[in-house]
Amino acid sequence: MKKIEKMIWIAVLCFLSSNGRSQTADTLSQKQKFQDTTNMRRNALDYASRQFAMVRPFNVEFSQVAPYRYTPKKDGSSLPESKVSSYHHIKANANLYFLAKKKLILGATFSYRYTSADNDFTVPSSGLVQAVKNDFTYHSTSLNFTYISKIFTKPFFVNTSLIVDGSEKHFERLKGLAIGTIVLKADTRTKFMAGILVNVDPSTQLPLLPMITYERKFNNGMMLDLIMPRQLLVRKHVFERGRISMGTELDRNGFYLYNINEHLPSQKYEYRQIELDNGVIYEHLIGDYLILTARTGLKWIAISRLFEKEKTFSAQWLETSAKPTAYFNVGISFNPFAKKMLGK
Repeated sequence: MKKIEKMIWIAVLCFLSSNGRSQTADTLSQKQKFQDTTNMRRNALDYASRQFAMVRPFNVEFSQVAPYRYTPKKDGSSLPESKVSSYHHIKANANLYFLAKKKLILGATFSYRYTSADNDFTVPSSGLVQAVKNDFTYHSTSLNFTYISKIFTKPFFVNTSLIVDGSEKHFERLKGLAIGTIVLKADTRTKFMAGILVNVDPSTQLPLLPMITYERKFNNGMMLDLIMPRQLLVRKHVFERGRISMGTELDRNGFYLYNINEHLPSQKYEYRQIELDNGVIYEHLIGDYLILTARTGLKWIAISRLFEKEKTFSAQWLETSAKPTAYFNVGISFNPFAKKMLGK
């Protein structure tokens, strides 16, 4: 989900409340908070880094997916069932901030992903199984700008990103994202915001996307964390330096392919996969700034399509339907707000 996910983490920068610095109590009043734009900016980066590992200055992850079966479909007709016998990927990202003033933030995000898959493909004409191993590289760079303002005394944010992505062979797409977001409620127990995302990408199905973020803390230490369409999680601090979360996260994987159509050898293709990861997340603070994260559960590949680069995501050249499978993910990241994240 990466281009939408990147815009979502920029959007959550508007979560700037009297409790915007995680679980610790704040002696400033809500009115004072909203008047101090410098503090708003700090709280924005704090909140975003607590929510998404990809927002932190540095993050690296390894994911392994258990074998699963899938059914390809081309031109509306189903092909014989095949199997992915091995699937894993490594991804890393870094965030730099060039300028951080009272009312604006200027920075850049660099992302890299390596995907390896072993596919036991059933040849339609003969029914024989052919083993195919593929390795794919995907990278993207974005320039991000956030402007902080107010509407009717409520914090309001305009965020824009200019993104270029590609493979190990070429740069492929230049895309733009913009979002306007307003904080509707923010106190020590409840946070609520709404926004509209504009996706400037000729291949997208969703040029406009409404966004809702809702956080609710309960007396028993549990917290409901809803960021639509990104995640629905129930969180709780455990032990002295840990946090456990249960629920669903939306993720996206993708890359570019070449020389796969013998009739059009020069045609470029793009593969996109929308996933729902259902399970448990455990985060553990190492030292003061490093966070070790482990995820496991059931992965459901909701949408998987291969389409010509010049066409939209809905005009698929090949589509697959996959069965749910187990997954495991482990990562480590550097977070300057790590101790606040875990209530330290």
